[in-house]
Amino acid sequence: MECRPGRERPYRARVRWTDPTSKRRLSKSISVATPEEAQAWIDGMASAAQGGVDPLAATKRLAEYGESVMTLALRGLERKTLDPYLAGWRKRVVPTLGHIPVRMITNGAVDRAVHSWIADECSRSTVKNSLAVLVRVLEQAVRDGIIERNPAQVTGWQREYRRAADELDDPRALALPDWDALTRLAHALVERSANHFTGWADVVIFAACTAARIGEVSGVRAEDIDRETWMWTVRRQTTPSPGGLIDKGTKGKRARTVPLIEEVRPIVAHRLDAVSKPDARLFTGPRGGRITTAVLRDATHWDEVVTQLGYEHLRRHDLRHTGLTWMADAGVPVHVLRKIAGHGSLSTTQRYLHPDRQSITDAGEALSAHLKARRSPTGPQLRAV
Repeated sequence: MECRPGRERPYRARVRWTDPTSKRRLSKSISVATPEEAQAWIDGMASAAQGGVDPLAATKRLAEYGESVMTLALRGLERKTLDPYLAGWRKRVVPTLGHIPVRMITNGAVDRAVHSWIADECSRSTVKNSLAVLVRVLEQAVRDGIIERNPAQVTGWQREYRRAADELDDPRALALPDWDALTRLAHALVERSANHFTGWADVVIFAACTAARIGEVSGVRAEDIDRETWMWTVRRQTTPSPGGLIDKGTKGKRARTVPLIEEVRPIVAHRLDAVSKPDARLFTGPRGGRITTAVLRDATHWDEVVTQLGYEHLRRHDLRHTGLTWMADAGVPVHVLRKIAGHGSLSTTQRYLHPDRQSITDAGEALSAHLKARRSPTGPQLRAV
């Protein structure tokens, strides 16, 4: 261990060992903030070596480690179970947690991963299979001596799933009430952010008015906007991956067209005028980086702001619920709303059509008027007794 003053992580820990097969002399080092962290890392590497584990395996990221032990971790499973486990690993575990070193995966990281799968409207069985394969891989890491306990053995996720499912049965309850509430939120987030970055307001307003996911907003490029018709063709989304953030196709792999209403056209026009290349991103962070829901949350102190405004349960994804609810209230037909939302199932879209009390009252009055118009003046009449 050595100390290099003046650096953000001044303590450098290094270990050396001889590979018993190749007889090559190998080494691995890490820079940390405190001597305690450095010593803990050295002790962990030494413990792994004494247990017969390749020290390099102890530093692998989850995606790489999982691929190397998958056959062992999933031994004994039937084919009908193996396929959904591997799909859960490939489509959810790796994009969410694959870039994190095995030793650094915590209960909190797993909790956030499971919550993100639920927020993406994955089915209960999909969440279960994705979590199950993660548990098995990390259980192998426990047996290998890389970690002391399995952080994926979380409890309560099914209760969280039920709560999310209940919310999605009535997504209208998650929406902001009106335009003023949206602009107040947008301005408050800017005020709370570092250097009062106004781009956060643009992201929030654009997401709500287009009913888009934050990853899709991050993926917008100049060439996706038709300025003559004010239409946005949604082709991609930004998502975490083992190598960092990447752009990939939209959920469901289907491009869709979304109208850009008058309220967001000045925002879009200003950003189109500011870029020179058709593949330039329209929305980026203050340093030009890609945006994710986590970036938006941390940069704007989202949780603190929404609590102060009285929307303590509002999440970034609820901007999408807001847009779809407003469109439904504006009378957009359900088959059109489904195309704008990109929903695979019509039943998902219909959840946004729950009528309010006035609509129910109007429906009753309309039925009464209809019956009165068709009632024969000489026919039998019902009388109160």
